[in-house]
Amino acid sequence: MLLMLNIHYSHAYQIVRPDHLVVTPAVPISSYRDGFGNWCSRLEAPAGPSRISTFAIVRSTGIPDPTFPAARQHPVWELPAETLVFLLASRYCETDLLTPIAWSLFGNTPLGWGRVQAICDFVHRHIRFDYATARPTKTALEAYNERTGVCRDFAHLAIAFCRCLNIPARYCTGYISDIGLPPNNSPMDFAGWFEAFLGGQWHAFDPRNNAPRTGRILIAVGRDAIDVAISTAFGPNILTKFQVICEELTTSAS
Repeated sequence: MLLMLNIHYSHAYQIVRPDHLVVTPAVPISSYRDGFGNWCSRLEAPAGPSRISTFAIVRSTGIPDPTFPAARQHPVWELPAETLVFLLASRYCETDLLTPIAWSLFGNTPLGWGRVQAICDFVHRHIRFDYATARPTKTALEAYNERTGVCRDFAHLAIAFCRCLNIPARYCTGYISDIGLPPNNSPMDFAGWFEAFLGGQWHAFDPRNNAPRTGRILIAVGRDAIDVAISTAFGPNILTKFQVICEELTTSAS
């Protein structure tokens, strides 16, 4: 199995208690850094049931996702080489098929932050969140046509539109807390959002929620969800239980 469950190195300065990977029954675990800088774990799971878990405490700034309305869009010739791969089509983001739609919808929007936000506004309105319609093969074009999906579908469509408009965009997976929001009794899950490269740096955008959130914790980035799967198994396997808990602790506990 390949696992991608550890907090991204860019958040290392916030980690109070490290998120060590625990496997029961215990097996050797080796780790490596993939081509996108994500920390990955590799193990051979024995026959029978296994339990895989992590637990961490992360210090949040308490500040919602920052916004930079003046962040400009770079012309392609000016982009850093490492961002160019995030302009290309990928498994779930069919830019070749979505380019005419993207330019018809957003060709007259202001360049830069305003254009990316216009994309998020559209995707947020266009797709209805529905767990029942989720499937691992759904692409950005299919999400656009079907108008239903989960957070990864919102992110894939927004990413594809950005790339169609020459804005580098990469998929992100991680935790999103409910800090500052009314109590929500629905089961927690890993979340998918994206980052766009504007004004010389990557900025988080979340078309599913379409509002700044406090306590966003990044696990991994990639071209799309195929690069950031939390687990990849090479053999028969059945997921019998899945639980995510992301809660705010009191100051004394942290």
